[in-house]
Amino acid sequence: MTKIAFIVGEPSGDRIGADLILHLRAALGDDLDVFGLGGEEMARQGLVSLFDIEELSIIGVSAIVARLPQLVRRVSQTAKAVIDAAPDALVVIDSPTFSHRIARRLRAARPDIPIVNYIPPTVWAWREERAAKMRAYVDQAICTFPFEPEVYARLDGPPATYVGHPILSEPHLKPLLNRSLAGKTASASPRLLILPGSRRSEIDRLLADFGKTYERLCRTMPGLGATIPTLARHRARIETGIADWPVKPKVVTGEDEKWAAFANADAALAASGTVSLELALAGVPMVLAYKLDPIGYRLRHLMTAWTAALPNFIVGHPLVPEHFHEVVRPELLARRLERLLTDTIERRAQLQGFQDIREKMAIDRPPGEAAAEIVLSVLKRG
Repeated sequence: MTKIAFIVGEPSGDRIGADLILHLRAALGDDLDVFGLGGEEMARQGLVSLFDIEELSIIGVSAIVARLPQLVRRVSQTAKAVIDAAPDALVVIDSPTFSHRIARRLRAARPDIPIVNYIPPTVWAWREERAAKMRAYVDQAICTFPFEPEVYARLDGPPATYVGHPILSEPHLKPLLNRSLAGKTASASPRLLILPGSRRSEIDRLLADFGKTYERLCRTMPGLGATIPTLARHRARIETGIADWPVKPKVVTGEDEKWAAFANADAALAASGTVSLELALAGVPMVLAYKLDPIGYRLRHLMTAWTAALPNFIVGHPLVPEHFHEVVRPELLARRLERLLTDTIERRAQLQGFQDIREKMAIDRPPGEAAAEIVLSVLKRG
């Protein structure tokens, strides 16, 4: 029996972990035993989680500080469970604030157990020194962005391999990837996507400014429609937040509705994050904005990257505009979006860049299949 421990701290990692288990089981069959931390998707693949990972789904330095005692207890509990179980390998997925503490404790107690990090820390964005430190307790990194292996090699990190981003396996995205971006023109009655974030704190910090931006656009572009795709648990919050908007966007939940909105959109105003990659691959020109929590804002000097936008990292130049804190100004955001909602040089430049992103991220097999092969090779090496 091959026993593999998993440490996953949030829903996005849960989906990736479930996909990895699915492909590992395809190779190992009933000779696979999984345990550790995971969510609902991994539970469907047979993992019984040590506790509800919703406890770890936090963002921002302020939130981490507020819940530090709880996190410390969970680190000790989880590390002890993994060490006592003596697995054949440990796979940690994202959430480095939590998962890497488990990895370091396991390496200290059982240096013979190999450790794989699927979605390693974003050392290309901040705290580059983490890459070299990881060599002591990570045997292999599995990356979801094509530029990451070179970054980890340059920073003397653990061996790293690009397998493709999980979004490339999203069935709703595939029809959009097949649509040519060459000559894609704006609609006569343009549609705007408004994406204020996937967490409550992000929505609270951005929704009002996004509303003022949309109000200004509606004055200069009569007939402009807008859609806000969001998670079901945030729908009431969004609807309360837009109650006093002069023109109400349509609020949708569910994957089918989200991707239908992406397919019909001419441009997007979005919180900087993974959604920017989804928009790029779907061919939706965008303007990005973000506001950190108060403590994170005070620590912003720790950010060493030249950009926070994933599309910009992938193509290597400032393709999509970014706006942070004091520069999140509705008048500025609206003027940028006007240039993307009509056929301009800015719109064409983004679409050309999105085509480059598609080519750089192209893969010839599902990411989970390639990741499973890497985990199995690490197991064979011991």
